[in-house]
Amino acid sequence: MKAAFLMAPEGVEQVELTEPWKAVADTGGTPRLVSTRPGRVRAYHRLDKADAFPVDDVVGASSAADYDGLVLPGGVANPDALRMDRAAVSFVADFFAAGKPVAAICHAPWTLVEADVVRGRTLTSWPSLRTDVRNAGGTWVDEEVHVCTAGPGTLVTSRRPGDLKAFCAALLREFGTI
Repeated sequence: MKAAFLMAPEGVEQVELTEPWKAVADTGGTPRLVSTRPGRVRAYHRLDKADAFPVDDVVGASSAADYDGLVLPGGVANPDALRMDRAAVSFVADFFAAGKPVAAICHAPWTLVEADVVRGRTLTSWPSLRTDVRNAGGTWVDEEVHVCTAGPGTLVTSRRPGDLKAFCAALLREFGTI
């Protein structure tokens, strides 16, 4: 299973990248870091700079057809930057159009809202996104992890880093790696 981990060049919450990445790799999957620019992605631990990770693929030179699923780590700055990038938004929408599984945690559903893929779906997120999800036609729930099968593809969402264990388990189950 080849999973795209989409993020902006800066602002991803490190643990929301590294824990799902490890889960995919530990089950024999191939995680790939996809960004809007080549080079490295700067992660954060809350507001403090953390590690930098090498970009494997660039959005403009990749497509949903190249991967089996999509993971959207959070952080506040990461999805906010992604939703302003047309190629990134289109990349996300293409996974839904292809019926491929998508997993998003914390603030990452902002990118889903921008891609107009939450209408008719139920999902969770960091609580401050509740109104954004509802305004985009989705139903917001306060749950550790929520799996929505309405519409094409499966959507796995979680609220925060404290939900990572449940998020990773659901992601692996829905991506078909366990």
